[in-house]
Parts: sequence; C-alpha cells; structure tokens
Amino acid sequence: MSDKRQIKMVGFMQAQNCSIAPGSWRHPGSAADFTTPEYFQRLARVMEEGKFHLTFFDDRLAMPDIYADDYRDAVANGVRVVKMDPFCILTMMAAVTTRLGVGVTYSTTYYEPFHVARLFGTLDLMSKGRAAWNVVTSLNNSEAANFGRTEHLPHDLRYDRADEFMEVVLGLWDSWEDGALLVDKETGRFADPAKVHALRHEGRYFSAKGPLPVPRSPQGHPVLIQAGQSGRGRSFAGRWGELIFVVYPNLAAGQKQYRDLKDAVAAAGRDPNSVSVCPACYVVVGDSQAAAEEQREYLRALAKPVDAVVLLSEALNFDFASKDPDSEFSDEDLKRLSWSGFRDRVVALSGKPNPTVRDFVHFSGRGTIGEFPIFCGTAKTVADQMEEWFEGGACDGFVLAATHTPGAFEDFTRYVVPELQRRGLYHKDYAGTTLRENLGLKRPLAGDWRKEGRPS
Repeated sequence: MSDKRQIKMVGFMQAQNCSIAPGSWRHPGSAADFTTPEYFQRLARVMEEGKFHLTFFDDRLAMPDIYADDYRDAVANGVRVVKMDPFCILTMMAAVTTRLGVGVTYSTTYYEPFHVARLFGTLDLMSKGRAAWNVVTSLNNSEAANFGRTEHLPHDLRYDRADEFMEVVLGLWDSWEDGALLVDKETGRFADPAKVHALRHEGRYFSAKGPLPVPRSPQGHPVLIQAGQSGRGRSFAGRWGELIFVVYPNLAAGQKQYRDLKDAVAAAGRDPNSVSVCPACYVVVGDSQAAAEEQREYLRALAKPVDAVVLLSEALNFDFASKDPDSEFSDEDLKRLSWSGFRDRVVALSGKPNPTVRDFVHFSGRGTIGEFPIFCGTAKTVADQMEEWFEGGACDGFVLAATHTPGAFEDFTRYVVPELQRRGLYHKDYAGTTLRENLGLKRPLAGDWRKEGRPS
C-alpha cells in the first residue's frame, strides 16, 4: 500500500429510472432493466473492478410534483419519478462484492433514531463492515405530505433536530462494547451484560431507551457522509461528517469551500485530515479530445427544458411555474427557498442579488450534466483535470455521477482508473476489508465520538 495521499472515489447512484441527470434514460446505451437486481449488481461489480471506495445512493421521499403543483410533467418525461427504496438494493449489491462500500441516504426529519440505528447497524454487519449513511434533513413539502405532515420544517430547525438525532443514533450504536458478544457454549454465557448499555436519552426532540439489539460491527459503526454547504449545514457537516459530499461550480470555488469545510471540522474539535471532502463530477472520456467533446454535447442535448424546472421546483420547494422566466425572485421568495446552499450558489454565480427563473436554470445546471464540473477528454486529459483539483487544494477525492448507466462507470474503470494508477494518484487494490480501512479512517471505540470535542 502506498503512503502517498491518493484519490478517494465514490460512485453516485440513484434507485430510479435515470442517473442524477434525468435525460440519461434517453441515452441509447442506458440499460432499461433498472427495476431488477441484476442492473444494480452489474454496476456494483463494475465499481469494485474499478476499485471505487464506495457507492452511495441519493434519495428523495416523494415524486417531483411541486412544478405546476402536479406530477404529470415529471412522469411523462421520466424526470426522476421512479424512486425505489435503496436499502433493499444495497443488500443486493453487497452480496456480489467484498470490498466496495455501500452507502445510502436516510433522512433525520422523517425517520426515528432507533429505526435508523438498527437499520444501518444491521447493514454494517451483513456487509461485514462496509456500510455508510448519507445524513440528510430532506427538502420539501411533498416529502412532508407523504409522512402525514402539512409542511417541511424550517432550515435551521431541521439541523437542530438532526444534531440530536445523531447523538441518539451514535449513542445507540455504542450499546454493545467490543467483546460483549461471547457465544460461549461451554459456560452457557452468550454475552457480557457489563458491556451492553442502555442509552436512556431524554432530549428536546427525541427520547430513546435502548440498548440497541444489534451488536457492534467490524468497523465500529457505519461511516457518516454529509453534504451540508450552507452556514448551518457546514457546521453540521463539520461536527459529524467523515466523508463530505459537495457541489462546486469550478476549481476556484472548490478551493475556497474546501478550506471552509476543513475549518468547520477543526471548529468542531476534530482533525481536518481525518475527513475526506469529495465534490461531484461527470467524466466524459474518448479516444480523442474531439470525440469526447462530441459525446459531451450529445449528452447535453439529452436534457429537455422541463427537466430543469421540475427539479428546481423539487429541490427548492418552490413552484417555478408560478413565475415568468425573466421575473426576478424577490427577497421574500429567496427566503422561502428550502435549500439555502443551492440558492446562495446561484446568487453568487449570477452576480445578482435577485436572480430570475432563467438565471436559476442557467447557473445551477439543474437537470443537465452542467450541474457538476465535467472532466472531458482522453484518459490522460481527464486524469490531468482530476489531478489539478486533487493536488490544488480543492478535494480529497470525487463523487462520480453517471452521464448514463452502466457506460459512465464502465468507461471510467476501463480508461481513467489505469491512468490515475500509473501516476500513483489512485490505489491499485483495497487497503483492507472494511470501508473505514479503505478510507483510512480510524475504527471508533464505543464513546469515542463523545471525546472528540464535538460541541453539543
């Protein structure tokens, strides 16, 4: 194993009819068997062949239906309308791999801490220490309505609840110390009661008695992924995230946000070097620069105008059909947008304090492959671009979004991975058997999270 700092690679997945780019299902090379286990198992094998550290699933808890207060445009155009439960799919993927980490998005707003602790604790055991949880607070009123609530919680309140949610989940994961499980048939002693603990949490938002009836996993507890980039979200990520998923529009913005996130980790009393910051990207690789650019423009053309406004409405909890394309968002409109980090990015890129609908479409790239940076060219050129970001203080790795599946992951594995390995930027094999070992993370002991100086 190399001691040189190397790229962490994450495969960005969706349990739906398309990738994060809704036009991807229209690509002639995109597989159409997305409702079968074989589809996801095929992708898992490709990513493990490419030595990806992990794959994790984005998720929403509602169909996109905020645009024009209707779901029919989204359904007719296939705009991320199939949203299967990714947990079931991950177990299928874990069953055909031995090293690939398996992560899933789960909301702190619409589930209970005990449920999440038990679910992820079990996945960690069944995957032999390869589980990860992408912690989110959810986005919009459609999700709230599916859980019997009238509206989504305010932004900062969601994070206040989420902080306590994390304390409960980690406390429950600490129920069993290492060595608690004995299974000693000669003495008839199954486990050591002195090493199994009740939580007895009584807080502002949650209560949970415990103990969690799930023993500790080989990696201690699942790896925690977080994606907060707003002020409040960034402090939450600094406190809890072990891998932070980010969206940067360009290298310069990435360098600044990378420093800000590392500062947030330090402010939480944690070691910034222990946390990996990984921005989303697309990769379009070809035999020549011209061929790759031609493919990139073809992929851009797969998007329809409706894709952007449907997904902007979903992400920001605001009906984009209610405004003329060239009308400005008022200050009051902007305050209502539920995803403040996304809003602030568009305001900054547009250079306008009150962007228009058209500005949101253009500067966000939502619904197109322009939403994330695109590394485009030959394998050498793509590796050059990734190396510039990695060595230039913008990231510790990348979250690869698929322009289409399975082709995007296959091409990256076949062409780009060998070039990165040749440069010593990417591992040639997995460092261990658990996700923590492969990410270079310390295996936590029970109670370690309380000792790290994380302020409550």
